[in-house]
Amino acid sequence: MSERKIVIPGEVIASGDDLLLGEGTEKRGKDIVALRFGLAEESNKLVKVIPLSGTYQPRRGNIVIGKVENITLNGWVISIGAPENAFLSLMEVPRYVNKDGLDEVMDIGDMLVAKIWAINKRGTDLSVKSRGLGKIEEGLILKVNPNKVPRIIGKEGSMIKMIKDNTNCNITVGQNGLIWIKGDKVEDELYAKKAILFVAKKSFVSGLTDEVEKWFGKNGRKK
Repeated sequence: MSERKIVIPGEVIASGDDLLLGEGTEKRGKDIVALRFGLAEESNKLVKVIPLSGTYQPRRGNIVIGKVENITLNGWVISIGAPENAFLSLMEVPRYVNKDGLDEVMDIGDMLVAKIWAINKRGTDLSVKSRGLGKIEEGLILKVNPNKVPRIIGKEGSMIKMIKDNTNCNITVGQNGLIWIKGDKVEDELYAKKAILFVAKKSFVSGLTDEVEKWFGKNGRKK
């Protein structure tokens, strides 16, 4: 298998005794069969299926975009698209916060960029102490499948850099599939949104960088 291909549950991906089972696969005789819908990939004799749909699974160090769902005595309950909500303690905000005025910093329904700094038995803990994190005041937010995020970012950030350079927008990609686009003009933000959706739609294609360059060529605008 030289290229990724879309497979469905029960489909034979490859055959052979020397192949190794990866995520989303099982062995039936000499055949390796897909257990889920996704992209089949073989690397160093390891066959796996990369899911094209699914729920975000939080990981320490991830940048995520979330929504304030509730306010407690000592912080904010944040929805990040995971099976369970996350928590932002007032101790992880880079300013003094009066316990009686948490809603003045962030209210229910507000969106924010945060970093996962800990995952423990209590749940997922967030922080907004680093640069570029905090409440989202303007721009637009786009949602994509979390499994498409690596292709949108690209190798060493190459894909998202191309989109930023061609649209004049600042773009923050959350690992949970939410993307914040901020440009000087609404037209720029909508242009960046179209480009990102194109990448998400074509995420299974090999040579994706060339495809996106062609897309910008056809849909080009002056910077």
